[in-house]
Amino acid sequence: MVGVMRLFVLLGIAFCPAVMAQSADPTRPPANWMVQAEGAVDGADGAAGALRLQSVLMPQGGRPVAVIGGKTVVLGGKLGGATLVRLNEREAVLQGADGVTHLYLTPDVQKQMIVTPAAGKAAKAGQVKGLP
Repeated sequence: MVGVMRLFVLLGIAFCPAVMAQSADPTRPPANWMVQAEGAVDGADGAAGALRLQSVLMPQGGRPVAVIGGKTVVLGGKLGGATLVRLNEREAVLQGADGVTHLYLTPDVQKQMIVTPAAGKAAKAGQVKGLP
């Protein structure tokens, strides 16, 4: 009986790393970000649909860097036939023979301004109703 219990414990320990390796990583980008866009060719600047801005690094003392399609490009550097001419926290701008290409870090997110209703004119800041 004790031998069988040891066997189960050893099997549980042996398979635990395999089970943990299969669990999803919450910090991993979505699967469709990891797949190269259809029609994309390695090493070519391609169309805007073939390029994806994956990360932007803005070090305090260094040059800004973008990760585009898995390749690291410094500001002013080249990606295929295009040059990275502008970079901020949300956008990379490439200038090439085909013109200007804007790549966004979150292209599917639409930003909208939220307007809050104006506070009532009867209540003044710092005053509580019913107190002198």
